[in-house]
Amino acid sequence: LASMGGLRVLLSVLLGVCATSAFYLPGVAPIAYQDGERLALLVNRLDSAESIVPYDYYYFDFCEPGEEKSDGKAKEGAKVSENLGQILLGERIRTSPYEISMMQETVCKPLCQPKKYSLKDKKNTKLKRLERIIKLDYMHHWIMDNLPAVECTSGCDTTTPYYRTGFPVGCKIGAGAQSLTVCTAGNVANMHADDIYLNNHIDITIKYHQSSEFTGSRIVGVEVQPRSIAHEGYESLDCGSNTKALSIRLSEDRPEVEVIYTYSVKFTASDLKWASRWDAYLQSAEGTSIHWFSIVNSVIIVLFLTGMLGVIFVRTLYRDIARYNQTEANEEAQEEFGWKLVHGDVFRPPPAPMMLSVLVGCGSQILVTFIVTLIFACLGFLSPATRGGMMTTMVLLWVGLSIQAGFVSARLYKMLGGEQWKTNVILTAFLIPGVVFVIFFGLNLILWSLQSSAAVPFGTLFALIVLWFCVSVPLTFFGAYLGFKRPPIEHPCRTNQIPRQIPPQPLYTQTLPAVLMGGVLPFGCIFIQLFFIMSSVWGHHLYYVFGFLFVVFVILAVTVVESVLLLCYFHLCSENYHWWWRAFFTGASSALYLFGYAVVFYFKRMEVEGTINFLLYAGYTLIATLLFAVATGTLGFLGCFYFVRKIYAVIKID
Repeated sequence: LASMGGLRVLLSVLLGVCATSAFYLPGVAPIAYQDGERLALLVNRLDSAESIVPYDYYYFDFCEPGEEKSDGKAKEGAKVSENLGQILLGERIRTSPYEISMMQETVCKPLCQPKKYSLKDKKNTKLKRLERIIKLDYMHHWIMDNLPAVECTSGCDTTTPYYRTGFPVGCKIGAGAQSLTVCTAGNVANMHADDIYLNNHIDITIKYHQSSEFTGSRIVGVEVQPRSIAHEGYESLDCGSNTKALSIRLSEDRPEVEVIYTYSVKFTASDLKWASRWDAYLQSAEGTSIHWFSIVNSVIIVLFLTGMLGVIFVRTLYRDIARYNQTEANEEAQEEFGWKLVHGDVFRPPPAPMMLSVLVGCGSQILVTFIVTLIFACLGFLSPATRGGMMTTMVLLWVGLSIQAGFVSARLYKMLGGEQWKTNVILTAFLIPGVVFVIFFGLNLILWSLQSSAAVPFGTLFALIVLWFCVSVPLTFFGAYLGFKRPPIEHPCRTNQIPRQIPPQPLYTQTLPAVLMGGVLPFGCIFIQLFFIMSSVWGHHLYYVFGFLFVVFVILAVTVVESVLLLCYFHLCSENYHWWWRAFFTGASSALYLFGYAVVFYFKRMEVEGTINFLLYAGYTLIATLLFAVATGTLGFLGCFYFVRKIYAVIKID
């Protein structure tokens, strides 16, 4: 127990480096608004936990900034500039027609002219779109002063309220109890079963902080409370708490529906400082207890592996090396056995050396990209406040690190005796990126056909291709040029001309069982953290525990390397020198379990249905699994390569 307590303290210190500045974004200063100053309310895409396909806010028949209001004045355009990461992630931030000024409260103000729908319109495309997204529980996502608007769902009158980012477009009350969870509690009593209700009124509460240190007010919170109100008319608006809910389902008894969008704004003083305004969002996320359990679980696995390796290296390997090197004292009694028997074949080039070098080169590029991105996230540069920042960073790092991919691939290929250097460079520049791009483009075609906001525009695709062909490819060629100029890596043992015959192998050293066994423990280190990552991605939750993620990644790297070394040692002891590809596949095998876990997660944890959703989910998961496999395979290969060179360099070879 004392040792576990010490371990917890040590990990707390490590995580503190990442956690202390998790939501302070260097270089961004808070804004103090003066009384009467306009507050821009931005709207983002609409998404749902029941569908993978997000949509642009103005794809639906909501009030737009360009519409004529009752005063006849036109609003500004709805376009907002977005970075590369936001576009790739499907975010579409737009301006809205909401008129909000600092410290000026508003009660039941109309947003635009009424929207009218009738049975006379046979298509009713706009109304059917609204009905469909309400049935699928799509959510609005609003932004003010770079803060997402939240809805309080429980404990609102306590000191620990629970917030969720966004709020539902509407709700449908059916026979099932599940459908009740998407409706606002205050409106359920006024609604009827098997009907569709639209949240057409929003109560907006803006929390502000004032201090003598600055002039004006800083926004520290934005809360919304959606309601469904059937207004009697545009001139007689009533936003009271006892109003009737607005049903948008047309029928013979209700041939026409008039929707009037309204909103109210109030301001509330708060003692919360600007630097701590994200605390409310984080308190509503999952607690850290389960993350600590994940860390402890992973550490136990690492200690188990380290103990096994310690026994092998200290008691077995060192003893073997000492006995092998005692040839001078007792030369006639010395007989080679075990892993020393294959010293003349252990560095024999493997089959398909070009493909191995290409995969290792691309894997090193992916590894460093992820490590640097994670470090930036821990330092606070890539917090949720920097929308799209993580994806933008990863893309730019991947492009810049193409020089490393070319260099590593060329060095390894030259060491393996390869001569087709042009083919090697071309494959390094195009194989993995090409496979990812083909899958991504196929998924993008599906999203285009659905008119989804996640569909990457043609201009962005063209920009990605330009980055690939005009920056990444030249850097890959330059890195390969540097790699081929260097002298080849020398092996500690000469390779025999005639390959040694490999004896029959026991079951645990055969390729398929060994590779599958090698991926179990690394996956066991990450599966708990993997659940939170997948819940964040597909459930549209905030993921902020980058400190825990960094520690888990370090544990994963150690586990992958130790698993590969353990199996590689058993492999060599059974006089099998075909370790090159085995090391790579053993390191990459945890990706098989990751993909299997993702499939189970889809059917057991997600609420989505339909072929299109499954194809999109499987496609994006396949891309992530492929990159994970190449990265962990490279990690395992490099660790095994260093291990093999080290042990054969310290023994005396006649």
